[in-house]
Amino acid sequence: MRWVLREINVNKFLYALLLPGILFFFIFNYLPLVGLYYAFVDFNPMAGLYGFKSEFVGWYNLKFFFTSDDWIHITFNTVFLNALFIVTGLTVQMLMAIGLNELRVRFLSRTFQSLMFLPNFISWTVVAVFASAIFATDGGLLNQMLNAMGLQTFNFYQDPDVWPALLVFLRLWKGVGFGTVIYLATIAGIDQEIYEAAKIDGASRTQSILRITVPLLRPTTVMLFILSIGGIVVGDFGMIYALVGDNPLLRPTTDIIDTYVYRALRVDGNIGMSAAVSLFQSVVGFIMVLSANGLVKKMDKDSALF
Repeated sequence: MRWVLREINVNKFLYALLLPGILFFFIFNYLPLVGLYYAFVDFNPMAGLYGFKSEFVGWYNLKFFFTSDDWIHITFNTVFLNALFIVTGLTVQMLMAIGLNELRVRFLSRTFQSLMFLPNFISWTVVAVFASAIFATDGGLLNQMLNAMGLQTFNFYQDPDVWPALLVFLRLWKGVGFGTVIYLATIAGIDQEIYEAAKIDGASRTQSILRITVPLLRPTTVMLFILSIGGIVVGDFGMIYALVGDNPLLRPTTDIIDTYVYRALRVDGNIGMSAAVSLFQSVVGFIMVLSANGLVKKMDKDSALF
């Protein structure tokens, strides 16, 4: 205890800078863990905020999910869509970062970077309005263009098969700029003498990218992959519900665990059931992170997250 106090006293200004972040995570990430109690009780609002007088039911709250006919299907949708988001996101972010870094005109590089980063601040509700204006059957921009060219129009909001691709496209458009900044920061930290030495040895720009930039980006890619895979069973509810809503025609490919639980919560009003599924998602995500990190540690110890 004495050495802890001495450490805090020596680096008090650094710990003061760290304090807001610690408070943020404590309030919004650790304090809500008390609500996990909901997952094991038949919650009664009249029993108080945390329902300590509610009836304890153990794992009964998970039955509504695992005994339903759709749990395998919606779990597959959740994992499949998240896998698409992770793979395409990391790939496109890396390619865009390399492309921006290779632009010799700094003004163009900064302009493109700002334009790419701007959609990150737009809410999914606004993106859904844009998507409706583009893909709507009647009056949609894309169908108007097809009609003007004499081609057959397409009803996007009645065909579930096209929505995985549309969701990936919209996800990339909105979020690729943020990930690109991370890769650009990594590229900026690469010693430029390595590139100069490669140029003296006769390496082309393409060879420098493939033999220097890409391998040095591997630790960042692995770190982002491990962090992303922790949420592979947690769907992006805000995105899916804003773009698809309660459209039953699109559920075969867009219905995920979070939207399913939300519908069940609206119908039954059982907070314990939704808390139990959230706990299941968190536990699976934690196991996935440990497994992915362990696998990476065996393959390349220096690239592991911990």
